[in-house]
Amino acid sequence: MTKPMGPIPPGYEADADGMLLIGGRRADELVAEAGGTPLFVYDLARVDVRIGRFREAFPGVRLHYAMKANSYAPLLNHIARRVDGLDVASGGEMAAARAAGAAHISFAGPGKRDEELEEAVSAGVVLNCESEGEFDRTLAAAERAGRTPRIAVRVNPDFEIKGSGMRMGGGARPFGVDAERVPALVRRILAAGADWRGFHIFAGSQALSAEALIEAQAATLALAARLGEEAGAAPPLVNLGGGFGIPYFHGERPLDIEAIGGVLHQNLKYGPQGTEYAIELGRWLVGEAGVYLTRILDSKQSHGKRFLIVDGGMHHQLAASGNFGQVVRRNFPVAIASRFRAPSEEEASIAGCLCTPLDRLADDVMMPRAETGDLVAVFLAGAYGLSASPQAFLSQTPAREMVVGGPA
Repeated sequence: MTKPMGPIPPGYEADADGMLLIGGRRADELVAEAGGTPLFVYDLARVDVRIGRFREAFPGVRLHYAMKANSYAPLLNHIARRVDGLDVASGGEMAAARAAGAAHISFAGPGKRDEELEEAVSAGVVLNCESEGEFDRTLAAAERAGRTPRIAVRVNPDFEIKGSGMRMGGGARPFGVDAERVPALVRRILAAGADWRGFHIFAGSQALSAEALIEAQAATLALAARLGEEAGAAPPLVNLGGGFGIPYFHGERPLDIEAIGGVLHQNLKYGPQGTEYAIELGRWLVGEAGVYLTRILDSKQSHGKRFLIVDGGMHHQLAASGNFGQVVRRNFPVAIASRFRAPSEEEASIAGCLCTPLDRLADDVMMPRAETGDLVAVFLAGAYGLSASPQAFLSQTPAREMVVGGPA
Protein backbone atom coordinates (compact mmCIF):
# COMPACT_ATOMS: atom_id res chain seq x y z
CA MET A 1 0.00 0.00 0.00
CA THR A 2 1.32 3.41 -0.97
CA LYS A 3 2.54 5.52 1.95
CA PRO A 4 2.67 9.32 1.99
CA MET A 5 5.81 11.43 2.21
CA GLY A 6 6.47 14.62 4.07
CA PRO A 7 6.33 17.93 2.19
CA ILE A 8 9.30 19.03 0.11
CA PRO A 9 10.30 22.47 1.43
CA PRO A 10 9.08 25.31 -0.79
CA GLY A 11 11.45 26.87 -3.28
CA TYR A 12 13.12 23.77 -4.69
CA GLU A 13 12.70 23.71 -8.47
CA ALA A 14 14.02 21.95 -11.58
CA ASP A 15 15.76 23.29 -14.65
CA ALA A 16 14.51 22.79 -18.20
CA ASP A 17 15.96 19.26 -18.22
CA GLY A 18 14.08 18.28 -15.08
CA MET A 19 17.20 18.25 -12.87
CA LEU A 20 16.81 19.41 -9.27
CA LEU A 21 18.38 22.79 -8.52
CA ILE A 22 19.98 23.44 -5.13
CA GLY A 23 21.04 27.02 -4.53
CA GLY A 24 20.56 27.61 -8.27
CA ARG A 25 22.95 24.77 -9.15
CA ARG A 26 22.13 21.47 -10.87
CA ALA A 27 22.30 18.50 -8.53
CA ASP A 28 24.36 16.42 -11.00
CA GLU A 29 26.88 19.25 -11.42
CA LEU A 30 27.25 19.54 -7.66
CA VAL A 31 27.89 15.81 -7.41
CA ALA A 32 30.53 16.03 -10.14
CA GLU A 33 32.17 18.99 -8.41
CA ALA A 34 32.22 17.16 -5.07
CA GLY A 35 33.66 14.02 -6.60
CA GLY A 36 30.67 11.72 -6.25
CA THR A 37 27.89 10.53 -4.00
CA PRO A 38 26.68 10.30 -1.30
CA LEU A 39 26.70 14.09 -0.86
CA PHE A 40 25.14 16.57 1.53
CA VAL A 41 24.54 20.01 0.01
CA TYR A 42 23.71 22.98 2.26
CA ASP A 43 22.23 26.15 0.76
CA LEU A 44 23.60 29.13 2.70
CA ALA A 45 21.06 31.50 1.17
CA ARG A 46 18.26 29.50 2.77
CA VAL A 47 19.98 29.76 6.15
CA ASP A 48 20.29 33.53 5.72
CA VAL A 49 16.57 33.78 4.97
CA ARG A 50 15.82 31.93 8.21
CA ILE A 51 18.10 34.20 10.22
CA GLY A 52 16.46 37.29 8.69
CA ARG A 53 13.01 35.95 9.44
CA PHE A 54 13.97 35.34 13.07
CA ARG A 55 15.34 38.87 13.43
CA GLU A 56 12.08 40.34 12.18
CA ALA A 57 9.91 38.12 14.38
CA PHE A 58 11.98 38.49 17.57
CA PRO A 59 13.41 42.02 17.74
CA GLY A 60 15.81 42.49 20.63
CA VAL A 61 16.14 38.75 21.31
CA ARG A 62 19.57 37.18 20.88
CA LEU A 63 19.85 34.34 18.38
CA HIS A 64 22.09 31.41 19.31
CA TYR A 65 22.86 28.50 17.02
CA ALA A 66 22.79 25.02 18.56
CA MET A 67 25.64 23.56 16.56
CA LYS A 68 24.83 19.94 17.40
CA ALA A 69 22.32 20.24 14.56
CA ASN A 70 25.15 20.58 12.03
CA SER A 71 28.79 21.40 12.73
CA TYR A 72 30.16 21.29 9.15
CA ALA A 73 32.90 23.92 9.25
CA PRO A 74 32.02 26.03 6.16
CA LEU A 75 28.38 26.15 7.28
CA LEU A 76 29.36 26.91 10.88
CA ASN A 77 31.73 29.70 9.84
CA HIS A 78 28.94 31.29 7.81
CA ILE A 79 26.43 31.10 10.66
CA ALA A 80 28.86 32.28 13.36
CA ARG A 81 29.20 35.64 11.62
CA ARG A 82 25.43 36.14 11.54
CA VAL A 83 24.17 35.04 14.96
CA ASP A 84 24.84 36.24 18.49
CA GLY A 85 26.34 33.06 19.87
CA LEU A 86 26.99 29.36 19.43
CA ASP A 87 25.75 26.77 21.90
CA VAL A 88 27.96 23.69 22.14
CA ALA A 89 27.67 20.32 23.86
CA SER A 90 31.20 18.90 23.85
CA GLY A 91 34.83 19.89 23.92
CA GLY A 92 35.07 19.11 20.22
CA GLU A 93 32.20 21.45 19.42
CA MET A 94 33.73 24.10 21.67
CA ALA A 95 36.98 23.91 19.69
CA ALA A 96 35.06 24.22 16.40
CA ALA A 97 33.06 27.18 17.71
CA ARG A 98 36.24 28.95 18.79
CA ALA A 99 37.82 28.27 15.40
CA ALA A 100 34.74 29.80 13.76
CA GLY A 101 35.29 33.01 15.70
CA ALA A 102 32.02 32.91 17.62
CA ALA A 103 31.28 36.11 19.55
CA HIS A 104 29.72 34.14 22.41
CA ILE A 105 29.93 30.46 23.30
CA SER A 106 27.90 28.59 25.89
CA PHE A 107 28.53 24.96 26.81
CA ALA A 108 25.72 22.63 27.90
CA GLY A 109 25.72 18.90 28.55
CA PRO A 110 25.32 16.67 31.59
CA GLY A 111 28.73 14.98 31.36
CA LYS A 112 31.46 17.59 30.96
CA ARG A 113 34.97 16.26 31.61
CA ASP A 114 37.30 18.07 33.98
CA GLU A 115 39.61 19.00 31.11
CA GLU A 116 36.64 20.41 29.17
CA LEU A 117 35.63 22.52 32.17
CA GLU A 118 39.17 23.87 32.51
CA GLU A 119 39.40 24.64 28.80
CA ALA A 120 36.04 26.43 28.87
CA VAL A 121 37.00 28.51 31.91
CA SER A 122 40.32 29.47 30.33
CA ALA A 123 38.60 30.49 27.08
CA GLY A 124 35.86 32.55 28.76
CA VAL A 125 33.13 30.18 27.61
CA VAL A 126 29.88 30.28 29.59
CA LEU A 127 29.29 26.93 31.27
CA ASN A 128 25.64 25.93 31.61
CA CYS A 129 25.95 24.17 34.96
CA GLU A 130 23.99 20.92 35.08
CA SER A 131 24.39 19.99 38.77
CA GLU A 132 25.82 21.04 42.10
CA GLY A 133 28.63 18.54 41.61
CA GLU A 134 29.52 20.06 38.26
CA PHE A 135 29.65 23.48 39.92
CA ASP A 136 32.16 22.15 42.46
CA ARG A 137 34.29 20.69 39.66
CA THR A 138 34.07 23.99 37.76
CA LEU A 139 35.39 25.90 40.77
CA ALA A 140 38.28 23.46 41.01
CA ALA A 141 38.99 23.85 37.28
CA ALA A 142 38.88 27.63 37.64
CA GLU A 143 41.39 27.50 40.49
CA ARG A 144 43.75 25.42 38.37
CA ALA A 145 43.33 27.81 35.44
CA GLY A 146 43.62 30.93 37.57
CA ARG A 147 40.49 32.38 35.97
CA THR A 148 37.04 33.46 37.11
CA PRO A 149 34.47 31.03 35.70
CA ARG A 150 31.44 32.26 33.77
CA ILE A 151 28.52 30.13 34.91
CA ALA A 152 24.86 29.94 33.96
CA VAL A 153 22.52 27.44 35.58
CA ARG A 154 20.68 25.01 33.37
CA VAL A 155 17.26 24.64 34.92
CA ASN A 156 15.19 21.48 34.75
CA PRO A 157 11.76 23.16 34.63
CA ASP A 158 8.62 21.73 36.16
CA PHE A 159 6.92 21.74 32.74
CA GLU A 160 7.59 20.57 29.17
CA ILE A 161 6.62 21.73 25.70
CA LYS A 162 3.36 20.01 24.83
CA GLY A 163 3.66 17.89 21.72
CA SER A 164 7.43 18.26 21.46
CA GLY A 165 9.30 15.55 19.62
CA MET A 166 11.97 15.18 22.30
CA ARG A 167 11.32 16.25 25.89
CA MET A 168 14.26 17.89 27.62
CA GLY A 169 12.63 19.11 30.83
CA GLY A 170 9.95 18.30 33.39
CA GLY A 171 10.13 15.33 35.75
CA ALA A 172 13.27 13.31 36.45
CA ARG A 173 15.90 14.25 33.86
CA PRO A 174 19.68 13.99 33.51
CA PHE A 175 19.65 17.57 32.22
CA GLY A 176 19.93 20.58 34.46
CA VAL A 177 19.16 21.35 38.09
CA ASP A 178 15.63 20.81 39.38
CA ALA A 179 13.94 24.20 39.64
CA GLU A 180 13.42 24.08 43.40
CA ARG A 181 17.19 23.66 43.97
CA VAL A 182 18.28 26.44 41.63
CA PRO A 183 18.09 29.48 43.99
CA ALA A 184 20.43 27.88 46.51
CA LEU A 185 22.91 27.04 43.74
CA VAL A 186 22.80 30.60 42.38
CA ARG A 187 23.58 31.94 45.85
CA ARG A 188 26.56 29.57 46.04
CA ILE A 189 27.79 30.77 42.64
CA LEU A 190 27.56 34.39 43.71
CA ALA A 191 29.19 33.72 47.07
CA ALA A 192 32.11 31.99 45.34
CA GLY A 193 32.80 35.10 43.27
CA ALA A 194 32.01 33.43 39.96
CA ASP A 195 30.58 35.44 37.06
CA TRP A 196 26.94 34.34 37.10
CA ARG A 197 25.48 34.58 33.60
CA GLY A 198 21.85 33.62 34.20
CA PHE A 199 19.61 30.69 33.28
CA HIS A 200 19.37 28.18 30.46
CA ILE A 201 15.87 26.67 30.36
CA PHE A 202 15.23 24.15 27.58
CA ALA A 203 11.94 22.25 27.83
CA GLY A 204 11.79 20.32 24.54
CA SER A 205 12.47 20.19 20.82
CA GLN A 206 10.78 19.73 17.42
CA ALA A 207 7.51 21.47 18.34
CA LEU A 208 5.20 22.55 15.52
CA SER A 209 2.47 24.15 17.64
CA ALA A 210 2.83 27.91 18.03
CA GLU A 211 0.37 27.77 20.92
CA ALA A 212 2.47 25.19 22.77
CA LEU A 213 5.65 27.22 22.33
CA ILE A 214 3.92 30.43 23.40
CA GLU A 215 2.71 28.68 26.53
CA ALA A 216 6.16 27.20 27.24
CA GLN A 217 7.91 30.54 26.75
CA ALA A 218 5.48 32.28 29.08
CA ALA A 219 6.08 29.60 31.70
CA THR A 220 9.84 29.95 31.19
CA LEU A 221 9.71 33.71 31.73
CA ALA A 222 7.67 33.29 34.90
CA LEU A 223 10.00 30.59 36.20
CA ALA A 224 13.12 32.65 35.49
CA ALA A 225 11.65 35.68 37.26
CA ARG A 226 10.65 33.59 40.29
CA LEU A 227 14.02 31.88 40.55
CA GLY A 228 15.82 35.20 40.29
CA GLU A 229 13.70 36.66 43.07
CA GLU A 230 14.30 33.65 45.31
CA ALA A 231 18.04 33.80 44.61
CA GLY A 232 18.12 37.53 45.29
CA ALA A 233 19.61 38.44 41.90
CA ALA A 234 18.04 39.08 38.50
CA PRO A 235 19.57 36.88 35.80
CA PRO A 236 21.81 38.71 33.31
CA LEU A 237 20.61 36.43 30.51
CA VAL A 238 17.78 33.95 30.13
CA ASN A 239 18.23 31.41 27.35
CA LEU A 240 14.65 30.40 26.54
CA GLY A 241 15.81 27.29 24.73
CA GLY A 242 14.40 26.61 21.31
CA GLY A 243 12.19 23.76 20.27
CA PHE A 244 11.17 25.26 16.91
CA GLY A 245 10.28 22.35 14.65
CA ILE A 246 10.10 21.82 10.90
CA PRO A 247 7.54 19.67 9.06
CA TYR A 248 9.10 16.30 8.24
CA PHE A 249 6.03 14.17 7.67
CA HIS A 250 2.74 14.10 5.80
CA GLY A 251 0.12 16.36 7.36
CA GLU A 252 2.56 18.51 9.33
CA ARG A 253 2.47 22.28 8.87
CA PRO A 254 5.24 24.88 9.20
CA LEU A 255 5.58 26.66 12.53
CA ASP A 256 4.16 30.19 12.77
CA ILE A 257 7.13 31.92 14.39
CA GLU A 258 5.66 35.36 13.80
CA ALA A 259 2.80 34.53 16.17
CA ILE A 260 5.30 33.31 18.77
CA GLY A 261 7.44 36.41 18.38
CA GLY A 262 4.51 38.78 18.72
CA VAL A 263 3.44 37.32 22.06
CA LEU A 264 7.00 37.08 23.37
CA HIS A 265 7.65 40.72 22.47
CA GLN A 266 4.68 41.76 24.62
CA ASN A 267 5.64 39.46 27.50
CA LEU A 268 9.23 40.72 27.63
CA LYS A 269 8.00 44.22 28.44
CA TYR A 270 7.21 42.98 31.94
CA GLY A 271 10.50 41.19 32.60
CA PRO A 272 13.18 42.33 35.07
CA GLN A 273 15.28 45.32 34.06
CA GLY A 274 18.74 44.50 32.74
CA THR A 275 17.96 40.93 31.71
CA GLU A 276 18.69 39.89 28.14
CA TYR A 277 16.99 36.99 26.39
CA ALA A 278 18.16 34.44 23.86
CA ILE A 279 16.55 31.71 21.78
CA GLU A 280 18.69 28.71 20.82
CA LEU A 281 17.86 27.20 17.44
CA GLY A 282 19.44 24.46 15.37
CA ARG A 283 17.04 22.41 13.29
CA TRP A 284 14.82 25.38 12.37
CA LEU A 285 17.78 27.35 11.03
CA VAL A 286 19.49 24.68 8.93
CA GLY A 287 17.17 21.69 8.48
CA GLU A 288 15.43 22.76 5.30
CA ALA A 289 18.66 24.09 3.78
CA GLY A 290 20.16 20.62 3.38
CA VAL A 291 19.67 17.99 0.67
CA TYR A 292 21.23 14.51 0.75
CA LEU A 293 22.05 13.19 -2.72
CA THR A 294 22.61 9.48 -3.28
CA ARG A 295 22.82 7.45 -6.49
CA ILE A 296 20.80 4.38 -7.46
CA LEU A 297 23.09 1.35 -7.77
CA ASP A 298 20.50 -1.28 -8.53
CA SER A 299 16.77 -1.87 -8.91
CA LYS A 300 15.03 -5.13 -8.14
CA GLN A 301 11.68 -6.80 -7.64
CA SER A 302 10.79 -8.80 -4.54
CA HIS A 303 7.34 -10.31 -4.01
CA GLY A 304 5.76 -7.76 -6.28
CA LYS A 305 7.52 -4.74 -4.75
CA ARG A 306 10.16 -2.60 -6.47
CA PHE A 307 13.29 -1.65 -4.54
CA LEU A 308 15.80 1.01 -5.52
CA ILE A 309 19.17 0.36 -3.89
CA VAL A 310 21.30 3.47 -3.35
CA ASP A 311 24.92 4.09 -2.36
CA GLY A 312 23.93 5.98 0.79
CA GLY A 313 21.69 5.14 3.70
CA MET A 314 21.13 5.25 7.44
CA HIS A 315 24.85 5.58 8.22
CA HIS A 316 24.53 9.13 6.87
CA GLN A 317 20.81 9.79 7.34
CA LEU A 318 19.69 7.91 10.44
CA ALA A 319 16.68 10.17 10.92
CA ALA A 320 15.35 9.59 7.41
CA SER A 321 15.62 5.85 7.98
CA GLY A 322 13.20 6.16 10.89
CA ASN A 323 15.72 5.13 13.53
CA PHE A 324 16.23 8.47 15.26
CA GLY A 325 13.31 8.94 17.62
CA GLN A 326 10.45 7.62 15.48
CA VAL A 327 8.08 5.14 17.11
CA VAL A 328 6.26 4.36 13.86
CA ARG A 329 8.37 4.87 10.75
CA ARG A 330 7.19 7.65 8.44
CA ASN A 331 8.67 8.92 5.20
CA PHE A 332 10.80 12.03 4.89
CA PRO A 333 10.28 13.89 1.59
CA VAL A 334 12.35 12.30 -1.16
CA ALA A 335 12.50 12.79 -4.92
CA ILE A 336 14.25 11.50 -8.00
CA ALA A 337 16.57 14.47 -8.50
CA SER A 338 17.11 13.56 -12.14
CA ARG A 339 13.34 13.81 -12.77
CA PHE A 340 12.35 16.39 -10.22
CA ARG A 341 8.66 17.39 -10.37
CA ALA A 342 7.97 14.78 -13.05
CA PRO A 343 4.66 12.92 -12.62
CA SER A 344 4.70 9.87 -10.37
CA GLU A 345 4.46 6.59 -12.25
CA GLU A 346 5.25 3.79 -9.83
CA GLU A 347 5.42 2.74 -6.22
CA ALA A 348 8.89 1.91 -4.95
CA SER A 349 10.95 1.69 -1.78
CA ILE A 350 14.42 3.21 -1.48
CA ALA A 351 16.88 1.04 0.45
CA GLY A 352 20.41 1.91 1.47
CA CYS A 353 23.56 -0.11 0.91
CA LEU A 354 23.92 -1.46 4.45
CA CYS A 355 23.33 -5.11 5.28
CA THR A 356 20.42 -4.47 7.65
CA PRO A 357 16.64 -4.23 7.11
CA LEU A 358 16.70 -0.97 9.08
CA ASP A 359 18.38 0.80 6.17
CA ARG A 360 15.39 2.33 4.39
CA LEU A 361 15.20 5.91 3.11
CA ALA A 362 11.63 5.59 1.80
CA ASP A 363 8.92 2.93 2.05
CA ASP A 364 6.29 2.33 -0.64
CA VAL A 365 6.21 5.86 -2.08
CA MET A 366 4.96 7.04 -5.45
CA MET A 367 7.64 8.55 -7.68
CA PRO A 368 8.68 8.93 -11.32
CA ARG A 369 10.17 5.85 -12.95
CA ALA A 370 13.82 5.68 -11.82
CA GLU A 371 16.69 3.65 -13.13
CA THR A 372 20.22 2.71 -12.14
CA GLY A 373 22.42 5.81 -12.16
CA ASP A 374 19.67 8.28 -11.28
CA LEU A 375 20.13 10.60 -8.31
CA VAL A 376 17.82 10.44 -5.31
CA ALA A 377 17.34 13.55 -3.16
CA VAL A 378 16.41 13.30 0.51
CA PHE A 379 15.23 16.66 1.81
CA LEU A 380 15.36 18.16 5.32
CA ALA A 381 18.93 16.91 5.54
CA GLY A 382 20.52 20.05 6.98
CA ALA A 383 20.04 19.11 10.64
CA TYR A 384 20.87 15.88 12.47
CA GLY A 385 22.00 14.20 9.28
CA LEU A 386 25.67 13.29 9.19
CA SER A 387 26.22 14.67 12.70
CA ALA A 388 23.67 12.25 14.21
CA SER A 389 24.30 9.10 12.16
CA PRO A 390 26.52 6.00 12.68
CA GLN A 391 29.06 6.87 10.00
CA ALA A 392 31.45 4.07 10.93
CA PHE A 393 28.84 1.32 10.59
CA LEU A 394 30.11 -1.39 8.20
CA SER A 395 33.02 0.90 7.18
CA GLN A 396 31.05 2.28 4.27
CA THR A 397 32.15 5.19 2.08
CA PRO A 398 32.02 8.50 4.00
CA ALA A 399 29.61 11.11 2.77
CA ARG A 400 30.86 14.29 1.16
CA GLU A 401 29.61 17.74 2.18
CA MET A 402 29.54 21.13 0.46
CA VAL A 403 27.87 24.51 0.69
CA VAL A 404 26.28 26.55 -2.09
CA GLY A 405 24.44 29.84 -2.36
CA GLY A 406 26.89 32.14 -0.61
CA PRO A 407 30.39 32.54 0.79
CA ALA A 408 31.72 29.59 2.82
